[in-house]
Amino acid sequence: MPAHARGKPLELWWQDEARVGQQGTTTRMWARRGSRPAAPRDQRYTWAYLFGAVCPARGVGAGLVLPAANTDAMNLHLAEIGATVAPGAHAVLTIDGAGWHQTGGRLVVPPNITLLHLPPYSPELNPVENVWAFLRSNKLSNRVFESYDAIVDACCDAWNWLIDQPECIATIASRPYAQVSA
Repeated sequence: MPAHARGKPLELWWQDEARVGQQGTTTRMWARRGSRPAAPRDQRYTWAYLFGAVCPARGVGAGLVLPAANTDAMNLHLAEIGATVAPGAHAVLTIDGAGWHQTGGRLVVPPNITLLHLPPYSPELNPVENVWAFLRSNKLSNRVFESYDAIVDACCDAWNWLIDQPECIATIASRPYAQVSA
């Protein structure tokens, strides 16, 4: 923990990105036993990236929908997260090992955030993976997007729908091994 963060309230945040696009995701749906309901599936290749981070203890999140997943996009997302951290608090942001998450040179980490990298090949340790599954199964699956703008609109609607439910964020993203003790 950096010296400037000592003595400040601590927040645990989890971050990841999801690619959402015309290829889409098919998920389970209610149907009569033995039937095979049709689900739309597109063959085009347009997509957007939903950058999302959540703090389950506060039931808040910070998200951006961007056209690419790279260092510039991650810098925008870090600034968004930094602005969402409670005033006077310091956030430990858990991230995976994606190339654009590396601190080598161009990544700009706000002073109220410390990055904590997950071990390689361990997505099960990141609760945001459950957030993506929840959004896909409730808002982003079994549909065809007509354009890039339709994908962006759907991602924004899905993220805002989630953010309006702090108790849902807390339920999906809380982990017993990741609790801040007073």
